[in-house]
Amino acid sequence: MASRVISPTALRSRRCVAALVGLALLSAIGPAMSAACSFEPPGEGRVAAVIDLRTFRLEDGREIRLAGIEPAGPDRAKGAAALSAILMGRDVTLRGADDTPDRYGRQPGFVFLVGSETPIQTELLSRGEALVAADATDKDCASALVAAEAEARGAKRGTWADPTAIKNAESPGDILAGIGRFTVVEGKVLSVRQAGATTYLNFGRNWTRDFAVTISRRMMPAFEAAGLAPKSLENKRIRVRGFVEARGGPRIEVLRVGQIEMLGGN
Repeated sequence: MASRVISPTALRSRRCVAALVGLALLSAIGPAMSAACSFEPPGEGRVAAVIDLRTFRLEDGREIRLAGIEPAGPDRAKGAAALSAILMGRDVTLRGADDTPDRYGRQPGFVFLVGSETPIQTELLSRGEALVAADATDKDCASALVAAEAEARGAKRGTWADPTAIKNAESPGDILAGIGRFTVVEGKVLSVRQAGATTYLNFGRNWTRDFAVTISRRMMPAFEAAGLAPKSLENKRIRVRGFVEARGGPRIEVLRVGQIEMLGGN
């Protein structure tokens, strides 16, 4: 069978349609989100290549990492396609509280299409293509990202269409299957225990096998300042996000208060 050749004109047309769809979604996200993540702009550039859901390269050679989000699944090709449809060949403004490159030489920041005041991150979250990361330190910005993710979760868009997108804390084997990946887990904290400099939020009776959240002593002042003393979480339902580690059972280490959300009910 002969392969189908797409003409340059048709290709440009498809890219224009994708761009218009992206702009429409950005407009629908809302003015409250537009006001968030508005840090000082450290520069602009044109997108030359998309590497994955969080990383792209500008024409001047700089690599940019989207701050505040994590991929919503292991399919890197799908994530790259989602970001490419929004950004490829477009002029963007970069904003961030800190433009220091990470250890891989990538400049982290919030990314805006030129002329827009809404970060690309919120569109990816609203589509269900990304998860809110644990590294958003600005309160208003973090709130906007969480709201965008919640909108997608409520509408069951993207990754949230899968009922297993949020892992059940009572299924440690299912959580361990995602070892090394950024994961969202929900469940009831059965007990809170301290061992040395670490506090454990235990979601099961078997401490060596069941899921647990760990909080180091140096994090305690931040939790207390937020009115979220770990002991107060006992018998409460929470949502926690972070990278899954295996230490007997599955573990998520909490490095920021924002990794934990209170849920209704017991």
